[in-house]
Amino acid sequence: MTESSDPWDGTGLAPLAGQILEYLVEHPESSTAEIASALGTSSAAASRALRTLETELLAARVSRRPLRWSANPPRPALASLLARRREELARVEMLAERLHDAYGSTSHQRFASDQFEILDTKKRVTARYTHLLQTSRHEVLHLVMPPYVTVLEATPHRLNIQAAAIRRGVRFRSIYDSDTFTDDMSLYTAQQGVAIGGEIRLSGGLPMKLVLFDGTSAIMPLREDDPAQGSLLVHSPTLLYVLTALFENLWEHGVPWRNGSSRPPSAPLGRDRPDERTREILRLMSLGMKDEAIARVMGLSRRTIQKHITDIGAALGARTRFQIALSAQERGWLPPTAESPPGLPGYGRPAHSPSRCSGPPAQRANAG
Repeated sequence: MTESSDPWDGTGLAPLAGQILEYLVEHPESSTAEIASALGTSSAAASRALRTLETELLAARVSRRPLRWSANPPRPALASLLARRREELARVEMLAERLHDAYGSTSHQRFASDQFEILDTKKRVTARYTHLLQTSRHEVLHLVMPPYVTVLEATPHRLNIQAAAIRRGVRFRSIYDSDTFTDDMSLYTAQQGVAIGGEIRLSGGLPMKLVLFDGTSAIMPLREDDPAQGSLLVHSPTLLYVLTALFENLWEHGVPWRNGSSRPPSAPLGRDRPDERTREILRLMSLGMKDEAIARVMGLSRRTIQKHITDIGAALGARTRFQIALSAQERGWLPPTAESPPGLPGYGRPAHSPSRCSGPPAQRANAG
């Protein structure tokens, strides 16, 4: 990921102070005017930075008439500075603990324990989601399916935050539930997510909505049918490990998706070498998607999809979707993620993937 270009950020020194220290290491006994001229700054700004370096024991006056400066030995001087910074951070950590205890005691049981937090309103869910998105450093993982907490009009703001995270090096991977991909929100966010650099796959019958941040926090709804009723913020390392493993299993067996408008036109079907569009239609059929959903995903008309499925059936000598799947699998036309034809165990879903069941997601995750 992209890191700060200023190596002095972690010390608490302003960039100019750090530059002056570097200059003094190579140019001892320099005057304020010489330093300002060399670094292209004003004498007043250089004087302020030099006083900061003096206070932090990083530089010293070696003469007064004229006033000249030299760096103190960098290793012990910087070690002393960093020790003081660590002491300051330790005090901040203690303050954070006290504030957290006070927050928990006034939050009306929103904390189930140190491992979980209940976000009991839509505003709290949105606020914590936004904060975690803005502070993510490595990777954000989504399982996406309706119903949604946010409205379509609010999505551009969230996508702007996501785009900013991607620019600083955060990887975004999302799995959309193919059973509900005809939903306007799903299609819009998927299209925009790909446009800003996200990676998207489709999977049939996702077990829950979920978002994981850097493997250290996760948000999942308390009620699958009504996420606006609140969500569970997970900090438990054990549950986070399980949720990450679930995501990776679904990702491995998902169908990669790209905006259908970029698809090349269909070529005539060959007996043993289907064109890319045919493979894509078969991949989406392998998830149990209906013609309308396939059409929306690929950016084509429903009539075009229906005609192409008819052509695939004719090329395979098959009349029904079941027969098409059987023949396509026998020919090796189906991708590895489709393990068996529709109606047979495992078709379009990862082996041993959890099925939908009633009850809160947290209960389903622990169901045997």
